[in-house]
Amino acid sequence: MYSNLTTDSGYSTTFDDLKYNLSKWSPYESGAKSQALQQVKNQSYMPPLPVGGVIKSTPTPTPSPSPTPTPGFFIADSSKYTPGYSKESLMTQYSSEKAAMLNSLQTPTGVKDTTPVSESGKDVVQANNQFALDLYSRIVNDPQQAGQNIFFSPWSISTALAITYEGARGGTADEIRSVFHFPADDATRRTGYYEILTGLNRGGSGYTLRTANALWAERTYTFLPAYTSTARSWYSAYVTNLDFINNPEPSRKTINQWVADQTADKIQDLLPQGSIHDLTRLVITNAIYFKGTWDKQFEKENTIEEDFRISPSQTVRVPMMRRTDKEAKYWYGETDTLQVLGMPYAHKDGKQLSMLVLLPRDDDLKAVEISLTPQKVSELQQALVYKQVKVYFPKFRLETDYRLSDTLKKMGMPTAFTSAANFSGMDGTRNLFIDDVFHKAFVDVNEEGTEAAAATAVTMTLAYHMDYEPIPVFRADHPFIFLIQDDDTGEHPVHGAGDQPGRELITGFQEADGMACPGTLPRFSGAFFSPLP
Repeated sequence: MYSNLTTDSGYSTTFDDLKYNLSKWSPYESGAKSQALQQVKNQSYMPPLPVGGVIKSTPTPTPSPSPTPTPGFFIADSSKYTPGYSKESLMTQYSSEKAAMLNSLQTPTGVKDTTPVSESGKDVVQANNQFALDLYSRIVNDPQQAGQNIFFSPWSISTALAITYEGARGGTADEIRSVFHFPADDATRRTGYYEILTGLNRGGSGYTLRTANALWAERTYTFLPAYTSTARSWYSAYVTNLDFINNPEPSRKTINQWVADQTADKIQDLLPQGSIHDLTRLVITNAIYFKGTWDKQFEKENTIEEDFRISPSQTVRVPMMRRTDKEAKYWYGETDTLQVLGMPYAHKDGKQLSMLVLLPRDDDLKAVEISLTPQKVSELQQALVYKQVKVYFPKFRLETDYRLSDTLKKMGMPTAFTSAANFSGMDGTRNLFIDDVFHKAFVDVNEEGTEAAAATAVTMTLAYHMDYEPIPVFRADHPFIFLIQDDDTGEHPVHGAGDQPGRELITGFQEADGMACPGTLPRFSGAFFSPLP
């Protein structure tokens, strides 16, 4: 699969190594071997070793219409050759540059002091990654999302639903676990989330990264201490009481303000108008925020407008950033179907973060989407090599907004959104179900780095039939019968009961111009009874 991936350290870079490799040529290539040896003996200069690749003897290719050259391929520029140096001095310089290059491959951004992820943490990461690909596949194939940019935070969504899942029981819990691939073992799941949450909030020099959870509960409603304690202990989700019954709109604004504060005002109005009402009993929220600078920043003066293909036959103009200098070193790999680029963010301590970009060959994004799995992404990451790459990357800014209830139902958890849901782990009853799941995300990629934020809210509402009698609807838009009766005696006539004094039977005829005209107007059938004194 990775037959095209090579490491620069596999190439010989000294005069002796070159002779050794040339001696391995077959007898059928003796003429070429002889010419190459003679060329080595006669040369008095060599081009400097490129930082991210090795000079390959090849004809200059025909210029490609694409602005992105094949990374790792170096074309010697004869105008930069410096004649007159001895072979010995050049070999010394050549070996020194090779050693520096190999050292950079081993420690591209310094030595990291990181804590290994536990097995519980790995299980949660695996679950989150699988859900991310499942949700992406669902959104990208949604006809309503056709032609739209897709951006969401699977971590934010899965964390909010993990807290929700802590209160689910029975078949409701089984459905949620299936969609989010949560570890079934409580200790494994909780320990994994606690470890990752703590790691994300540990902080580091060079970037900002934080995530937060919260529970917003109707002040008059009782939740089980075991549920709120689990949310607080394992997810750092503390409870704030609000008056949803009498003040739903101020409560909505309070929650939205918390989200804005947690995301540096990048996520506004997560909960839309009307999403909080007098039957809302609980809102579960997660917010995550990141701001980091590139380890290799782009120069603003090098950003120019270029074509961006949105289809084989359609292009748009976008601001394209570029780094093509010798210091432009990134994690890089390629397969038959795509190129992979890892762009690290600057850091001095804490987590090492990067943006992983999967660029399909031949614009065939669909083929890449179909083949992606968490295992495949992991394999791609492990096969990357730190080297010089000429990078052309667009500046962009995205803001997305999703209501995920219908999507999650189709993914396999419909019961949670109905009055048949079982969230008895929250309140000891089966009175609650999920009203909706709201998600917003923001990302801004520019020459300096990346700023991204996302938030998720799960609104839990009271099942109508539990505390409130349903309000009937009576729509008299078809033929009917009516009776006028004495409420004190409860007497009411039936057809043919007009034989007693003082009792009239009014038939379903309507008068028009003083004549009985049955059937010319809407049919009403009625009877009127006046009891005797």
